[in-house]
Amino acid sequence: MFNLGSILAFATLALATSRTSAPSGALVVGSSGKYSTIQKAVNALSSTSTSAQSIFIEAGTYNEQVTISSLKGALTIYGYTADTSSYAGNKVTITAAHALANEATDDATGTLRVETKNFKMYNVNVKNTYGSAASSGQALALSANAGNQGYFGCGFYGFQDTILAETGAQVYGRCYIEGATDFIFGQSALAWFDACDIRVLKASLGYITASGRASDTTSYYVINNSTIAAASGNTVPTGAFYLGRPWDNYARVAFQMTTMSAVVNTAGWSKWSSASPLTDHVSFGEYDNSGTGSKGTRASFASKLSKAVPITEILGSSYESLSFVDTGYLS
Repeated sequence: MFNLGSILAFATLALATSRTSAPSGALVVGSSGKYSTIQKAVNALSSTSTSAQSIFIEAGTYNEQVTISSLKGALTIYGYTADTSSYAGNKVTITAAHALANEATDDATGTLRVETKNFKMYNVNVKNTYGSAASSGQALALSANAGNQGYFGCGFYGFQDTILAETGAQVYGRCYIEGATDFIFGQSALAWFDACDIRVLKASLGYITASGRASDTTSYYVINNSTIAAASGNTVPTGAFYLGRPWDNYARVAFQMTTMSAVVNTAGWSKWSSASPLTDHVSFGEYDNSGTGSKGTRASFASKLSKAVPITEILGSSYESLSFVDTGYLS
């Protein structure tokens, strides 16, 4: 009989397959494909067909900003990899360097801007390299600006505002997320982060999440069964990072069953600022976390949850059958 550990190990092995050639019917980007850039392939998609479409990206670094406008049907993007099980073996990177200093809105800075529903992406790294100092300002790697989106085995790299999880139901499975300031943020999304490696950059003060929930809506960010530590090559002072701060009065975030290194401050959570605390109606919760960073006297406006937030609260009771959810990447 399998024990739980055996089952999880088997699941991981089942995922550890290669994807080094394009699935049937996919548009191909790269040296041997029809399209030299990802945006050209995106532009070639039908915006009116209700049939599922896909894009396969060959190994390489693509220096471009990519915008995927609303489509009628589902879209899946696949990155070349010898190991689909996580981000560790990714060979495809999309990189750009846009920031609020030279764009009109946060969304416009995104290296990848996804504005369509029923979307999935596998094994692609997305980077915003604009700057690595607080003075650089907001510079998104990903703007996920529609519901029903799933990201699996992907890597997201930035400094401030790395991922904008803005609208609807979203899921991030076995991903890498890097940043220093408010680098998981947004206003209206129901976002589930599962088995993700959250890595913080060198900074004397930083914040992982910034929920902008402005009223008592369903919006919720849940980080489940993940890890928090310093990014490779970065020396981060003990207690320099907070799990989150409220971008608006009804901010709602939970960390559960997550391993936290000493980079996490003992208070756990921060006010927005001394002049504008925004803590009146926040819901900042933790459940069954571990590691040095999970210990200490937490902020008075945070709470210890009596049980874990179920994935069904974020993605619904039938989440396993949803087209944008790949349960193979969920713990």
